[in-house]
Amino acid sequence: MLLVVDVGNTNTVLGLFCEETLRHSWRIRTDHSRTDDEYAMLINDLMDFSKERFNDIDDVIISCVVPPMLDALTRMCRKYLSSEAYVVHADMETGMPICYDNPQEVGADRIVNAVAAYKRHPQSLIVVDFGTATTFDYISAEGEYCGGAIAPGLGISADALHSQASKLPRVALTEPPKVVAKNTVHSMQAGLLYGYAGLVDGLVTRMKREVGGTPRVIATGGLAEQIAKASETIDEVDPMLTLDGLLHLYHLNCRS
Repeated sequence: MLLVVDVGNTNTVLGLFCEETLRHSWRIRTDHSRTDDEYAMLINDLMDFSKERFNDIDDVIISCVVPPMLDALTRMCRKYLSSEAYVVHADMETGMPICYDNPQEVGADRIVNAVAAYKRHPQSLIVVDFGTATTFDYISAEGEYCGGAIAPGLGISADALHSQASKLPRVALTEPPKVVAKNTVHSMQAGLLYGYAGLVDGLVTRMKREVGGTPRVIATGGLAEQIAKASETIDEVDPMLTLDGLLHLYHLNCRS
């Protein structure tokens, strides 16, 4: 079995594939203070709860934007699985040219999402990933990663509103009854959710105008479903896009 690991700044998503089938997926809090032993115990417990065996893992591929986490996870693979994990980076085999001033600056998650989206829809695409930051990535019809934009994530925006305005509470990021809200909590939810949907639609519209054509817009990440309901430009939501991309990159690099 293949363990795929997508390490983000806030959450880490793990997936367990048996050949092409995603058997299980888990979302945990990203914690760079954990050791390789602690991650082995945690993953073992998650698999045991799902009636899988840790020792049945044959290989691991990791996409990571938190360097201390990468060190712990790769050490775990060497120590407990006796294998060297595949680590996503711009120089690995991706099947996709990285048209960026410095390809090494492109986050591993952005590469994985771009590869996965183009494999599923071989056309021009915009991928929006809602994480700690929200990334907007354009892939050309020829399958080139062409760059994009990075914006503060919705969670960061909500935290800033709460921490910088003394009378404003922390609120759940859920849809309010109305845009013209009648209380503080609903007013904040309206501003955050619909305001963020406006940010997404504005950036996507500008990107489409700049690149031309009609790229398909795919959203992924923890808050993709909620924002997509309020957005006018998102065509598709795929919460497993990154895990599928990791599986594809594993196959590419395992064969090479």
